Amino acid sequence: MVAQRSTNDLKNIQSHTHNKEDVCEIVCYDAVKINALKGRVEDTEVQGMAQMFKALSDPTRMKMACLLDEGEELCVCDMAILTGQSIATTSHHLRVMKNLGIAKSRKDGKNVFYTLNDHHIRMLVRMTLEHLREEHCHDDAGHREG
Repeated sequence: MVAQRSTNDLKNIQSHTHNKEDVCEIVCYDAVKINALKGRVEDTEVQGMAQMFKALSDPTRMKMACLLDEGEELCVCDMAILTGQSIATTSHHLRVMKNLGIAKSRKDGKNVFYTLNDHHIRMLVRMTLEHLREEHCHDDAGHREG
């Protein structure tokens, strides 16, 4: 059953938008779908996901994640050279990634090596890059035709 929202709800929603193409012309909701989806993703899971994406939203850390995907395992010193950061800054970024479950480390003598934590993180990095490259290709194709 589809139920409609009040006029006040509609005004509130519309006041926070700038583009009418992004908003339904009528405001209603699907109670069956809403009830089926409620509780499917826990708030704690969403918070963890947000923290992970927040960590990867830093361009240096995202580059590090891509390099760890390509290089499998990298020493802090090698990563510093690849990213153009100091060893201290590089170590800080890698520690943040480790603390959020994106990367893991192992010590070998006096060196510390980092890898991506698991195949889920690897797939996240790869899929994001693949998506971006596909979008870029579509944009380039559109510019040539136009």
